[in-house]
Amino acid sequence: MSEDKQMRHLLLDNRVVSKVVDARLVLGTVKKYLDNPLFPEDKPWEKRFDNLYANVLYDDEEQLYKCWYSPFIIDYSTLGMSMEQRRTIRYRAPRNREMAICYATSKDGLTWDKPDLGLVQYRGTTANNIVWRGEDGSRVLRAGPHGGGVFKDLNDPDPKRRYKALLKSKILSVAFSEDGLHWDAPIECPAANSAGDTHNNAFWAPTLGKYVGITRQWSKQWNRQVARTTSDDFLNWTPTEVVLEGEKNFQTYSMPVFYHAGVYLGLLVIHDQTTDRVWTELTWSPDTETWHRINEGTPFVANDSVEGCYDWGCVYVAANPVFLDNEIRLYYGGSDGLHTSWRNSYFCLATLRPDGFAGYRAEKAGSVETITLSSGVTELCVTADIEPDGEVMVHAIGSNGEVIASSQSLTRTGTDIRISWQGEGSEKMTGDTTSPAGLRFSISKATVYSFSIE
Repeated sequence: MSEDKQMRHLLLDNRVVSKVVDARLVLGTVKKYLDNPLFPEDKPWEKRFDNLYANVLYDDEEQLYKCWYSPFIIDYSTLGMSMEQRRTIRYRAPRNREMAICYATSKDGLTWDKPDLGLVQYRGTTANNIVWRGEDGSRVLRAGPHGGGVFKDLNDPDPKRRYKALLKSKILSVAFSEDGLHWDAPIECPAANSAGDTHNNAFWAPTLGKYVGITRQWSKQWNRQVARTTSDDFLNWTPTEVVLEGEKNFQTYSMPVFYHAGVYLGLLVIHDQTTDRVWTELTWSPDTETWHRINEGTPFVANDSVEGCYDWGCVYVAANPVFLDNEIRLYYGGSDGLHTSWRNSYFCLATLRPDGFAGYRAEKAGSVETITLSSGVTELCVTADIEPDGEVMVHAIGSNGEVIASSQSLTRTGTDIRISWQGEGSEKMTGDTTSPAGLRFSISKATVYSFSIE
């Protein structure tokens, strides 16, 4: 672990927590946007969003939200079908099915525009928001660019490689763009030896100093597996290795990954082979290789319970969350029908409180104790949800478990609540340096998510 004095720690990280008494790790509360969906399949070329495979970022340079998503532009549409037709007519994908990558923008992340880009022809016109399709001249791809994971890379000094994509053409491939709209021809990555038929997700891993790609493999029993590959230059990739696999009836479909507060978080999409519904769970990893599922079997972003609702059948969370001061935005693709059936699909939004991925909760009186923090805990902030009759107190503890100082009583929900040390030992917690100490959170009717040391 880093000993950065400005480090933020999530309590879901078991490297930080040393002891838990009468408290349990729970998922944070995801709230769906009341005006969902943000946009539907409302263009002639958006035949079937299917899993959407959305990639979202807020571009600080342009002050603009950007989304790359992958509909099937040649497929059968569910639009206008009655529920009776959807139940009685079996859906079968056409042989000439084709996926493309489309582009949408927003100033506020809520109202989205699909601009006419003039880049790619569809039915004799370029008046569309398609940035890439399989029939586009120099980029002849079988069935289009599949499962494209797009991101803006500020670590690469070459402006022509500012935007990067990991996708399946004939095989797993990469591509580069200066503006995210005009893409070079895909470069195949045969050494990766990946199936790649999912939402392929790539990112710069700051703790590893390399790129990591998350993709798919298949077991001999035809179970879907989450697989990992790495690269120093985004061109030469290591052979994929399986890092996560579910049960036969609950298969791991895809897993967008991002880095936050010292851990890698994975949005693990699960396909129920019996009901044919899809939801998203939460995982975390210290290194992108070893993954820990949080409350396995419990959705992090859940489906609606009412059949026919915009996200009753499927929920595919996008890469990546957008972090704002007061909330985390989780965009996702939702479908009103089952995975392998007729379904109308939509681009949707859910939100989460800051650092609220998962935290330790105690209903009555419990505690969570951290490892010794060698940086000291003089300037400490805590993020917690506290019920009206609940309380959180923080104790600085020494190497023998003795309490050095205690905080004020925290009785209100807050983000980065600054701790004031109280009692006889409070003088030991002042000054530029303090002795190494751990923390003990005493929790009653509250959930503690994170702490940061400034």
